[in-house]
Amino acid sequence: MALTTRIYRIGAINDILFLENLHIFNWKKKGAIDMNGQNRKDIRSGLEVEIVLKKDQRSGKRTRGVVKDILTNSSFHPHGIKVRLQDGQVGRVQEIITSNKES
Repeated sequence: MALTTRIYRIGAINDILFLENLHIFNWKKKGAIDMNGQNRKDIRSGLEVEIVLKKDQRSGKRTRGVVKDILTNSSFHPHGIKVRLQDGQVGRVQEIITSNKES
């Protein structure tokens, strides 16, 4: 898992002060596996995953289920690949519970 360091920058534009939250990623060693649901290649039909439904985005509540369809076409999405679970619920993958090797 990539570690995130939060750095804040104070600035001013037209005499209005602002605080900017900068995210700096500390990437892991080469070859390490990160199953955070952001890469399409890590997700397959039949995997058990935890997703966040649209209605639960504010709270971050996770729903566990088995992937039926992958809905995101791109190879990477910073908020998680969108999937449909076997029970019909749709959300973005936050964590992969079972790996590709186990399926």
